[in-house]
Amino acid sequence: MIDKQALLDAIPSLADKRVVVIGDLFLDDYVVGRPERLSREAPVPVLEFKRRFHLPGGACNPAHNIVSLGGVAYQIGVVGDDEAGKALMRKLEEAEIEISGVVVDPSRPTTTKSRVVAEGTLVFPQQLARVDLVDRRPLDETTAKALRSHLEEIAPQVEAILLSDYKTGVISGEMIAAGLRLAQKHKKVITVDSQGDLYNFCGFDLVKCNRREAEAVLRKPLLNDEAFEEAGGRLLSDLEAKAILITRGGDGMSLTSRGGVSFHIPAANRSEVFDVTGAGDTVIAVATLALAAGLDPVIGAYLANYAAGLVVRKLGNATVTQEELAWAIENW
Repeated sequence: MIDKQALLDAIPSLADKRVVVIGDLFLDDYVVGRPERLSREAPVPVLEFKRRFHLPGGACNPAHNIVSLGGVAYQIGVVGDDEAGKALMRKLEEAEIEISGVVVDPSRPTTTKSRVVAEGTLVFPQQLARVDLVDRRPLDETTAKALRSHLEEIAPQVEAILLSDYKTGVISGEMIAAGLRLAQKHKKVITVDSQGDLYNFCGFDLVKCNRREAEAVLRKPLLNDEAFEEAGGRLLSDLEAKAILITRGGDGMSLTSRGGVSFHIPAANRSEVFDVTGAGDTVIAVATLALAAGLDPVIGAYLANYAAGLVVRKLGNATVTQEELAWAIENW
């Protein structure tokens, strides 16, 4: 167990750290209504419209969390030349995320995830359905080259490079190689939220995945702390990484790092879980900021665990502030 005061003392060091976040950029679209009756056409509720709002999703969410915690985020990715792309760029600007590295590609739509949400007077809003507009084709070489050029320009200015792979074309083999080369050349931290395909990310400082992804790669169930410790050790060796962080939902997370260090961290909040959307993005954002600040990976994992416990109490892709993080450490 890490000392509470050590965690509280670490929080201010997250401020002003600069991270470039590369990945697939999404617009999360929420249509919220109140259920009033059942439809005569099908056994589904009819919602009366109340409001609609947008949130930055995909790789935008780690960047948003970095800024919320007092860091500086540079976004690299692709949007379409459409209304969703314009809306997403406005949201990134409002969040004070640096967007000079975002490329507009007229040949593909902005990935949009539209959620229909029902809310009641005494009930937390519930997601009823989601419709995704997504193009999973590889990027054309002109667009991919532009993204790598932006990374070349931004990498010397930051403390860390974060890859967020949502499988819509940005995180290619060439982009991974460019990130690693620049991290080594400029002596920067490099991390990834892999969403599977872990063996594409060898040589990283931190590789983050969830339990299901680790089980799929290792082809075995992870049923207890000992299994997670063994899995972390194997992935650490196979990927030649400095640290492996496996999130475990309601069971918290497990960290394995060089030197035989293995920690199993219980979930900070198990009773007020309303929406898990984007919790993994918060975890990689906080863990990356911690490494950028020179903190021990264990400190970073504990901070990320508290941060995840906070965002699952909120609707949609949520962020956490330094003040909220300190509150969680003091009270949970």
